[in-house]
Amino acid sequence: MRHDSRSCSPQGDPRQGFFEDLAGRWDRVGQDPGETVRQLAAHARLLGLQPGQDLLEVGCGTGQISGWLAEQIAPGRLVAVDFAAAMLDQARAKHAQIEFRQVDVCCDPLGQRVFDTILCFHSFPHFRDQAAALRNMAQALRDAGRLLVMHLAGSAQINAFHTQVGGVVGHDHLPCDGAWEPLLAGAGLAREEFIDREGLFLLAASKRPVR
Repeated sequence: MRHDSRSCSPQGDPRQGFFEDLAGRWDRVGQDPGETVRQLAAHARLLGLQPGQDLLEVGCGTGQISGWLAEQIAPGRLVAVDFAAAMLDQARAKHAQIEFRQVDVCCDPLGQRVFDTILCFHSFPHFRDQAAALRNMAQALRDAGRLLVMHLAGSAQINAFHTQVGGVVGHDHLPCDGAWEPLLAGAGLAREEFIDREGLFLLAASKRPVR
């Protein structure tokens, strides 16, 4: 986990420039987007998305999975956010019907109790202040709402890859198993499920009721 005292602005995070530069080739430099959606669909049961839900996708990038997510929750509402404007430009070109917003999840307002589910797909390691991001997302969840952190790779694979890339993302890691409990508790979230194996990372947590 990393903390950063800079202002709450996407421009204050050096990762923004990194992803702005990648946006135009993002869909070509990694796994084929179609294959990503196929693998995600294979894990649909774990996500537990239902028609009519309101869903926030955090770190949507170029919208590779946004269309599939919108289909799963229709006629519910999908809001997809990212801190890189160039990524969002690519996403809007693909999905004109989806609401995309430029947001710094570490501190920009997400709303109060407006979403049933929040999904961080391939994005959580890049939150410069993971504790603050969790608190912010928890506030946006309705009572008993669910937060999902998902990668189509295990944490060891993800962390090693970012270390290899280096630069501004070289220390962008998923927390170790033991670090999740205090992070979640500090945000008023309770862990429901945890899977960390080669080919899949999934953390599911629910919002604790306010007493």
